[in-house]
Amino acid sequence: MEKLGSMMEYRLKTFTGWIGRSGNGTLEELLNDACNTLVLWPLVTVLWYGGLGLILSYGLYLFYYHVLVWKRDLTDIGYNHILDAARIGKSDRTRVDTINRARRLRKIGDRLPPPYPNGWFSVLESENLTPGEAKSVDCLGQNLVVFRTEAGEVNVLDAYCPHLGANLGVGGIVRGDCIECPFHHWSFSGQDGQCTNIPYSKSGTVPKVARLRKWRSLEVNGFIFVWHHVDPEVEPWTFNVVQEIEDGRWVYYGKNEFMVNCHIQDVPENGADVAHLSAVHGPNMISGSDIRYSRPAWANFGMHSWFASWKAPEEGEPMHIAKMDLVHSFRIFNKFEMGKIDVRAYQIGPGYVQLMMNTSMGPFVVLQTVTPIEPLVQKVIHRFYAPRSMWNAIFQKFAILAESIMFERDMMVWNHKQFIDNPLLIKEDRLIKSYRKWYSQFYSENSMSFTMAKEKLDW
Repeated sequence: MEKLGSMMEYRLKTFTGWIGRSGNGTLEELLNDACNTLVLWPLVTVLWYGGLGLILSYGLYLFYYHVLVWKRDLTDIGYNHILDAARIGKSDRTRVDTINRARRLRKIGDRLPPPYPNGWFSVLESENLTPGEAKSVDCLGQNLVVFRTEAGEVNVLDAYCPHLGANLGVGGIVRGDCIECPFHHWSFSGQDGQCTNIPYSKSGTVPKVARLRKWRSLEVNGFIFVWHHVDPEVEPWTFNVVQEIEDGRWVYYGKNEFMVNCHIQDVPENGADVAHLSAVHGPNMISGSDIRYSRPAWANFGMHSWFASWKAPEEGEPMHIAKMDLVHSFRIFNKFEMGKIDVRAYQIGPGYVQLMMNTSMGPFVVLQTVTPIEPLVQKVIHRFYAPRSMWNAIFQKFAILAESIMFERDMMVWNHKQFIDNPLLIKEDRLIKSYRKWYSQFYSENSMSFTMAKEKLDW
């Protein structure tokens, strides 16, 4: 056997020598390269597919957990017909001036209700105020400073320091449960607005009149609310909390945010204006939000169907809560029905709506806030919450997109409509009359008039 092995080794060396003379490398080297390749190939394969798997996993992670935000400014929606006629593009410097000119020329109506009704209003979203941060917020005809202590408590005060008028929301420092003025470092307590320290006062005394108004606030369901009422002695109503959000059973999937050029009463009035649903929101959503082009013939294969009713509170029910029942479905060729959603909407006061949705795949909720920034400028936010699941990771993003398109159609009307105090209504519009009677409870005799609020801005 030893002899046979020696002969085989000799022949192999002879053969490799012959190959080596006839090629670019010896057979031994080629065999070594082949062996190395065979050893490395599985490692390369593992690294390739492993890297691809990591990229796909990260993409799925982002899709599953990433929230969708759809945001539009005051000049983004509803003015393209003016810009198109003037051939003004998005980057044109005259864009904003052209739109603001159109806003000034608009006839807004003769008898508008007070622009700042009484009730709870959102001033910030919770995630936009970190511990130790202070922000300036202008809304409801007020200038406010909203700050969060390091312990997480939120306080809302009037923004202007009574000393020399600095805005505490612009450069103010949160120290403990107080906020320090950036101008002369006077400190004001978030608990009651009282000045607690004047650092350069030699006597160490603080005048009792050195005080800011403390606003009653509440943080719930992802929003920071303030109670706004012209009659200070009126107690706020108990806030309706969606417990599934508070205890974490439902998670936040995203939002849309809009600045709308209309009176605040116009926005929730859509809930009682059931006739507008088929006119504005009936056309297929894929035709877009521009109502000039939302009814093309090619999109008529599918239409949105709506059945709605609005109801004022009955005797024994909270007077500040109205209800709307809505059934939505998508009809293909007016025969096949899909995408059915049952909605129970609670209009809670003048600026907050809870839309409780039920689908064949489970429930979700949309929270709408409407906050007057100016007499005819409203900030509207919709936040979407649902149980955590792969289905909702897909569906909720689609729902945000669809709702945004539909809301922008309303914006094209609101941004140009006139408020008519005594509208011409027919029998089928009776819910609008009921709605206006119900909504009037949020105005007081002392509510600031539209004219006065407008004059305060024209300085």
